Amino acid sequence: MNASFFTMLRILFHLFGAIQFFYGCYYDYVYVNIPITSTTVTPYGGKFKYLTYLDAMIQTAYFTLALLNDLIGNNEPSPSEKPLIRRVKDTVFSALAFPLAIFVGVSFWGIYAVDRELILPRSMDAYFPLWLNHVMHTNIVVFILIELLTSFRMYPKRKVGLSILSAFMVCYLVWVHVIFYNSGIWVYPILNVLNWPLRVCFYIFCLVLACGAYSLGETVNKAVWSTEVEKTVRSGKKKAK
Repeated sequence: MNASFFTMLRILFHLFGAIQFFYGCYYDYVYVNIPITSTTVTPYGGKFKYLTYLDAMIQTAYFTLALLNDLIGNNEPSPSEKPLIRRVKDTVFSALAFPLAIFVGVSFWGIYAVDRELILPRSMDAYFPLWLNHVMHTNIVVFILIELLTSFRMYPKRKVGLSILSAFMVCYLVWVHVIFYNSGIWVYPILNVLNWPLRVCFYIFCLVLACGAYSLGETVNKAVWSTEVEKTVRSGKKKAK
């Protein structure tokens, strides 16, 4: 098997990922209409109140960027040959796509295993199909892990990557409270059973988990692509001279 074969597999993988997550977002937005018949669901914010939906949009954007980079950019470990789309792709993966996919998958299935009523009540099964649940909460993890292990990227400086991720998480947290302020309903049922001190602890735990996912991706990337990382760093130092 030559390099062109693996390049074609990468293109097909990115194409399938982009189509899958785009269709998941489209189907969820158009066909998943949960009746507002109780005090547990609010129409305020629409689909964009759910981190799962926002993450699926980010995955769609990332795999589209990765596909475009395959076609008009490059995947070489040399900073002098990295076009803008490659730099954007690497940053989106590092700061958002990977940590958010891991965070959403781990937090969703973790809470689901304890008590699914706290995250996806059984009453929603009639409107939120099982296949869509796995696209949004399982495939995001599977695809992003495959991407981590099969495509090289350079992580940005840690303070840059963590700043982007932390800013996103804080903005989403503010958004959750805006929704509660305007509707009187928490986006996630688990927030109903927590008092304010426990909510604060829960928020801190979520931020730590997301930052931990970032560090995991950075560590695994460095371990898997150590040769390419060293080559890139050496090339960058020569260019600086």
